[in-house]
Amino acid sequence: MIVVRYADDLVVGFQHRADAERFLKEFPERLGKFELEVHPDKTRLIEFGRQAWKNRKRGGQAQLATFTFLGFTHYCGENSKGYFQVWRETATTRMRAKLAELKQSLRSRMHESIPETGKWLRRVVQGYYRYHAVPGNIRPLSLFRVRLCRTWRHVLRRRSQTAKVSWDVVGRIVDRWIPAPRILHPYPDSRFDARIRAKSRMR
Repeated sequence: MIVVRYADDLVVGFQHRADAERFLKEFPERLGKFELEVHPDKTRLIEFGRQAWKNRKRGGQAQLATFTFLGFTHYCGENSKGYFQVWRETATTRMRAKLAELKQSLRSRMHESIPETGKWLRRVVQGYYRYHAVPGNIRPLSLFRVRLCRTWRHVLRRRSQTAKVSWDVVGRIVDRWIPAPRILHPYPDSRFDARIRAKSRMR
C-alpha cells in the first residue's frame, strides 16, 4: 500500500480491492475512537493506477475515475511514448476561486498606476506558477493567464467612462507584466531518481 498525507487530507492506495474495502470499513471505526470522522462527501473508493489503466485499455472501458488532492485533479493517462502516466491538472474550483480573488483585488487597485499593479500581479502569478506548474498542466495555466488578462482589461477600461483600451494596448501591458506559464517541476520519476542518486553518493 501507499499513503500520501497532508494535514487532514489523506490518499491511500492498495494493490488489491479487498484490502481497500477492508480499510474503508475499518478506518472510520478507528477514527471514531478519537472522536474523529471521515468527510462523507470526500471519502470514496475508486479504481486507479497502472493496472486499472491497463484493464481499461484491454477492455475498452470508459475513462477511469479521477480524484482531487491538494488542489490538483489526478487522472490516469499515457505519455508521448504510450506508457502509463498519472497526470495532474489544477482543480477547476481552485482556479475559479483564485481568479475571483484577483478580480476583487484588481477592482480595489483600479486607480493605481499600471506599473504598480503590474509588479504586484507578476509576483502573484509567479507564486501561482511555482505551485501549479507541474508536467501536463500547461493548458489550465494558460487558461488561467487568459482569464486574468481579460479581467485586468475590464478593470482598466472601467478606470474612466471614456477609456478605450484596445486589445493591442492590453496585449503589450500583459506581455510586460504577466509571464507566460512554463513547467517548473520535474516528472516524479526524475525527482525520485535524483534523491536515490544523492543517497548513493552519501553512502
